[in-house]
Amino acid sequence: MQQFQQYIDGAFNDGAAQFDSLDPATGAPWARMPEASVADVNRAVEAAERAFLSSDWALMTATQRGKLLLKLADLVAENAPRLAELETRDTGKIIRETSAQIAYVAEYYRYYAGLADKIEGAHLPIDKPDMEVWLRREPVGVVAAVVPWNSQLFLSAVKIGPALAAGCTVVLKASEDGPAPMLEFARIFDQAGFPKGVLNVITGGVEAGATLTSHPKVDHVAFTGGPETARHIVRNSAENLASTSLELGGKSPFIVFEDADIESAVNAQVSGIFAATGQSCVAGSRLVISNQIKDQFLERLKAKAQEVVIGAPDDMATEVGPLCTLRQRERAIALIKASEQQGAKVITGGDALDRDGFYFPPTIIDCSDAPNADCITNEFFGPVLSVLSFDTEEEALEIANNTAFGLASGVFTNSLTRAHRMIRGIRAGIVWVNTYRAVSPIAPFGGHGLSGHGREGGMQAALDYTKVKAVWLRTSDDPIPDPFVMR
Repeated sequence: MQQFQQYIDGAFNDGAAQFDSLDPATGAPWARMPEASVADVNRAVEAAERAFLSSDWALMTATQRGKLLLKLADLVAENAPRLAELETRDTGKIIRETSAQIAYVAEYYRYYAGLADKIEGAHLPIDKPDMEVWLRREPVGVVAAVVPWNSQLFLSAVKIGPALAAGCTVVLKASEDGPAPMLEFARIFDQAGFPKGVLNVITGGVEAGATLTSHPKVDHVAFTGGPETARHIVRNSAENLASTSLELGGKSPFIVFEDADIESAVNAQVSGIFAATGQSCVAGSRLVISNQIKDQFLERLKAKAQEVVIGAPDDMATEVGPLCTLRQRERAIALIKASEQQGAKVITGGDALDRDGFYFPPTIIDCSDAPNADCITNEFFGPVLSVLSFDTEEEALEIANNTAFGLASGVFTNSLTRAHRMIRGIRAGIVWVNTYRAVSPIAPFGGHGLSGHGREGGMQAALDYTKVKAVWLRTSDDPIPDPFVMR
């Protein structure tokens, strides 16, 4: 089996313990991973703090930080095929997606490389004639970044990129489910020439995560994952009063009106729920469809779902691979069975495939007679689409907003005025109109409610890794007047 190491203070080691990582396509172990102990986590945080305070990093100009990030971007692009191969092997995500996505990840590092020396302060027109006052943007400090197994190179880039651009240092905890690509990324990062301790990469379970997110020397926690884990992280942050940014799950509405281009909307819905085997936080998992075109739309969608090529994730012809873990598949089956008992009807799919690995087929469930079924309210994180229908625009908006989540949404219509009304009315951090699942380093990404808070991507993400310092400079040479009067 392959052996991977953790990365702390510029050095690689096996960690205090190790565990097997399973290949989702076979269910068999394929690699040994390091499991960070409490002592390992402490060493990583202390290394990050030393790096943050060291002259090698603290006195580096923003332009110099940007050049290092550019070098990292080039190395990521150069090593993208190897990283894609590892992500596919360790998580089951299909190679045609990991290859394209990881090649694009380099653009996030390039974006933040260019942004590093564009983070500006401000001059204040203060109301005191003998004072000059300005604001400085300074790095917040040591960042604990916690990422899940799905799209982890992307989800780490939107944390590492802006954090390093701002001048912070990072301890990144990769998920124990499929950490191989992040541990390999550490080797690529090591080649870029950053001072030791600027980035530390570990993996491990609950104990490692709790130790990291509550550590007294951590200043900010950037987390991507589920709402329940996020609650634990927020509780942990009460120990160190660290600020938090949370990018959580979703139950995103995919709204199709009767005037939409049906073929385009069907293809977008396939992308929104079956691509990445549905293992995406922005998955368009609630189809909200006009009754006028419901039957026609579902007929085409069902045909496409049944034609999807399910196969080995390392085969470029594969369109849907296995789920990452067995527990995901078991949870999907349980939610579907419960929803059927509540009145939902399975149109296609709905049960595990009879083959090795954690495969689950594209599934469509009509919930018209069960609008409150479990499959409507729970995130599957798998290729399962729940369908609701509407007669009026107002009803569509009501259904779309009837969720505790608020991450993404899609609207398909040829009416410009209707599109604008829906954009205003939908409560979500992202609205895609006549498209779906598009991302860019230039655009912020995030939601509200159970989908979290804060944004990743764009200028705002970099500002989230800074704190504001107000500087007062007295310009008068006269003695300070009455010291008992506040100026």
